[in-house]
Amino acid sequence: MEITNVSEYEAAAKEKLPKMVFDYYASGADDQWTLKENREAFSRILFRPRILVDVSRIDLTTTVLGHKISMPIMLAPSAMHKMAHPEGENATARAASAAGTIMTLSTFATSSFEEVSSSGPGIRFFQLYVLKDRNVVAQLVRRAERANFKALVLTADTPVLGHREADVKNRFVLPPSLIFKNFEGLDLGKMEKTNDSGIASYFLNQIDRSLSWKDIKWLQTITSLPILVKGVLTPEDARLAIQNEVAGIIVSNHGARQLDYVPATITALEEVVKAVEGRVPVFLDSGIRRGTDVFKALALGASGVFVGRPVVFSLAVDGEAGVRKMLQMLRDEFELSMALSGCTSLNEITRSHIITPSDMNRPTSRL
Repeated sequence: MEITNVSEYEAAAKEKLPKMVFDYYASGADDQWTLKENREAFSRILFRPRILVDVSRIDLTTTVLGHKISMPIMLAPSAMHKMAHPEGENATARAASAAGTIMTLSTFATSSFEEVSSSGPGIRFFQLYVLKDRNVVAQLVRRAERANFKALVLTADTPVLGHREADVKNRFVLPPSLIFKNFEGLDLGKMEKTNDSGIASYFLNQIDRSLSWKDIKWLQTITSLPILVKGVLTPEDARLAIQNEVAGIIVSNHGARQLDYVPATITALEEVVKAVEGRVPVFLDSGIRRGTDVFKALALGASGVFVGRPVVFSLAVDGEAGVRKMLQMLRDEFELSMALSGCTSLNEITRSHIITPSDMNRPTSRL
């Protein structure tokens, strides 16, 4: 089958991957309402294209935390890439570098900081789960710094792992040939097969559920790396993030894998952006499958987006080449959306280019 859009990678990956692995990547929490809503909410946002604009030249480049990248589409952290492909995160990192964009390495990666760094040049962030053993956390941060990672992405929505029924049914466990490479040599045990989800049990033993805003201050004392906080869905938390001097915010519901029946990220985005008032960049993840989704996110105030599941699905289907093609398809679709909307640079994408359901419900709607 010739793959012509990003969503088709999921169906192709389902054919290639063991059921336990595919379900781990694909599933959401509980009823998976938010999983569906992450996509459907994008479909309810319509375009207001402008015509007769010279779009012979379009510039997609942008700057994130001082780093120039080729497009506002980056790679979100996702765990255990070697379940998808033997080259794992190393292949993902090379694809991101070839696309001129940022890759975010998961704490629970199956390739280490050092391996990813040695895979070639590139701009990389490190996604951090705060473990109960803060000495281990400090070691991880120092290794990220030595490996030339450029920022920390603190995942803040996961004091415990969400209830993912597919993992319970499959008795999910990391395949025996793989390990969490960033934990190698540390006394953190290993994931054992249990009567439910092995990853949930392991996570419960390792992650510090007392994590709070004060721990951002602690992180700032042990590193000079900028800290992005990931998992913000409300303006209240956005304002607290600003008070705690984070470098940026990622509006995320963890790909609908944590608390079900939270809003889609594209639905939550605009009020977070308004609360931030331009003081730090706001990014979005969860649900991006089309270049049109990227345009809509930027129109609502995002500085860029992070892509998650499409990375592991395209990696499973065709390794590094699959991730490269996936990113190129998103880039091409995004550029086409800009051209057909009459925008030649990112700063020309404005709120006036879209119509949201809230606009349609207003008595003084622009329609």
